[in-house]
Amino acid sequence: MRNRFEKELELLNSDLIEMGNLMESQIEAATTALIDQNVELAKRVIQGDDEVDTKEKEIEARCMRLLLQQQPVASDLRLISSALKMITDMERIGDQSADISELAIFLANDKYLKELVHIPQMAQEAKKMVRGSIDAFVRRDIDLAIEVIKQDDKVDQLFHIVKDELIEKIRENADNSAQAIDLLMIAKYFERIGDHSQNIAEWVYFAITGVHFFAER
Repeated sequence: MRNRFEKELELLNSDLIEMGNLMESQIEAATTALIDQNVELAKRVIQGDDEVDTKEKEIEARCMRLLLQQQPVASDLRLISSALKMITDMERIGDQSADISELAIFLANDKYLKELVHIPQMAQEAKKMVRGSIDAFVRRDIDLAIEVIKQDDKVDQLFHIVKDELIEKIRENADNSAQAIDLLMIAKYFERIGDHSQNIAEWVYFAITGVHFFAER
């Protein structure tokens, strides 16, 4: 019985890795669509959100089977319940990648106020956080989970840089306001992706230790 349970947990790990890879691809494609003003790529990201939702439901079903058909001990219950929380945040990351792509389509025919530098940096940091949080769960790596949690500060710092730059552009010329607000929204979506990745890492920490990260700090 335990061997069967362990095999199911391995399949759960595989599912989470697959969903994590999908998240990374969505973030990367949304960023490229924004930078290159590629409408077709942006549309593919939006359409891909259905795949994200489907994967979430598949993982949720596997978790429920593990809970109902097996006899999990306390540590197993933490892993499964944490996975259920994680996929909720992962699904939100998919939503926000689609939201970024919708704005990329809206801005596709406009010349950007300035070269996009810090927003793509936010995207790369957020993508690394997604990968790190999933790796931490699969490897049961508490140090990596803590590293991902702390990495959110980088994303937040970049967001404030973007915000200050866009405010300055509005001060220079009020006609810049509409695009500046759209770009600020995009930066906010990337900042939220970082927050969701941090949440995932915090659930990994809980799965391993049985306590919430900030309860120990």
